Amino acid sequence: MADSTGTLHLPAAETNKWKIPLSVFFKDARSVFKMDSLGLEILRIAIPAALALAADPVASLIDTVFIGHIGAVELAAVGVSIAIFNQASKITIYPLVSITTSFVAEEETVSKMNAEVEDAENQKEALAEAGDSKEMMPQDDALGKLEEGTATNISKDDHLAGEDYLGVTKTTKKASISSPEKIKVVGKRHIPSASTAIVLGLFLGLCQTIFLVFGAKMLLGVMGVKHDSPMLKPALKYLTLRSFGAPAVLLSLAMQGVFRGFKDTTTPLYATVAADGANIILDAVLIFACRLGVSGAAIAHVLSQYLMSFILLWRLTREVYLLPPSLKALQLGRFLKNGLYLFTRVIAVTFCVTLAASLAARLGATPMAAFQICLQVWLASSLLADGLAVAGQAILASAFAEKDYEKATAAAARVLQMSFVLGLGLAVVVGLGLQFGDGIFTSDKRVLHLISIGVPFVAATQPINSLSFVFDGVNFGASDFAYSAYSMASFQVLVAIASIGSLFLLYNSYGFIGIWSALTIYMGLRTFAGIWRMGTGTGPWRFLRSGSYF
Repeated sequence: MADSTGTLHLPAAETNKWKIPLSVFFKDARSVFKMDSLGLEILRIAIPAALALAADPVASLIDTVFIGHIGAVELAAVGVSIAIFNQASKITIYPLVSITTSFVAEEETVSKMNAEVEDAENQKEALAEAGDSKEMMPQDDALGKLEEGTATNISKDDHLAGEDYLGVTKTTKKASISSPEKIKVVGKRHIPSASTAIVLGLFLGLCQTIFLVFGAKMLLGVMGVKHDSPMLKPALKYLTLRSFGAPAVLLSLAMQGVFRGFKDTTTPLYATVAADGANIILDAVLIFACRLGVSGAAIAHVLSQYLMSFILLWRLTREVYLLPPSLKALQLGRFLKNGLYLFTRVIAVTFCVTLAASLAARLGATPMAAFQICLQVWLASSLLADGLAVAGQAILASAFAEKDYEKATAAAARVLQMSFVLGLGLAVVVGLGLQFGDGIFTSDKRVLHLISIGVPFVAATQPINSLSFVFDGVNFGASDFAYSAYSMASFQVLVAIASIGSLFLLYNSYGFIGIWSALTIYMGLRTFAGIWRMGTGTGPWRFLRSGSYF
């Protein structure tokens, strides 16, 4: 049984409270590259998701290349503005996207399971009407087995707190299938979480635009860009214009969360590639041909984001009824409750990176320009691991909805092992690429010198970053939102405090090197926090302590 916090309660005889299931991380480690059904399912979701997630940072890198050739001051100014915009976006949208992916995956699974039950019942009725008793007996047996299956409680008393899914009763008979993908739900579906995500995404986007437009100058001052700084004018111009794209950014991210819940990462990839391709073309035209400078870069990004939102919305209207049957079906309370769990966590997670950018800005335009280049490479490469995080979250959400804990264990172990291998590969590629290819970003020798100092940190943290991102996806897939928040509100708040303390201490002592040293410490502590939950077999992972899943 599972309580409202997501904790799975096994019979006392099955649970050894002293057993620490750390060996789960090494489960079937030799199969990390095996192309079995699980491996193929992970890659089918992860590869398009990784490409889509990496596309935006890559586009930002290209923005950085274009702006870097305008001047170091403009590059530093845009770096500060992007840090502010990203901080605001992640605080508002990250909890929504994470919750949407899990909720949609679970609702989709329940819908498919119900479709099998209904299909079996329809076949039974059709055979009964035909009066063919010989043909009916096998169907009766099949339906009987189906009805004798384990009941799946999809209610506020199960591992996710909230109202009933899809308006179905609290007890839905579980279809005896190994994977819900075997049942295809034809036509449009009623997926309440999809409607809720769009409503909240649009609302939060409008709020972000208002906040950034009227607070741009104040926020830049907080980031260290004072009234007499040469960075103020271009930074203010870029941030104000970029703010008008916030509704499109948050709406598109919310819809990406919906598609991920469907285990469809290809559609977001196509939309992202189309939008980023348009962004690159518009960059060249507006920045250089129209001589709009940083304003041109901001306008190009805004237009590309609205293009992406249009494409995703058009595709989503073909699959889902976006107007829910009732206001209650939106389940706003359920979203807000779990969203608040993650809100403080996201603030702590993003604050350290934003603070690092602020401290770099206080060092001057040259250090900030170098930091911006290193940070964009750091984020672009690390976010490739987010593809595995998306795959892990979607697969685990479905597995937990079916109570298929064996598959949940295998999927979690596999994506974590893949992430570590990916991180090692990225460390080599990023280290060599940034060391010998930094000239494409700028020709300023002082900036290039500082980039060479940051390269070891950017490269060495890749395996740590990969594990950290994937642990987030794994815990979100288990709908462990409460822990993800409480861990950051307790243990991970200590992580944030330690990281912030190290940032100030190392910044004052070592400047640019100190900032990157502190970020390395921060990511290491974040990864440890992820290991702790699953490795100790607590919360929804308590079943691991029974020892039957190793």
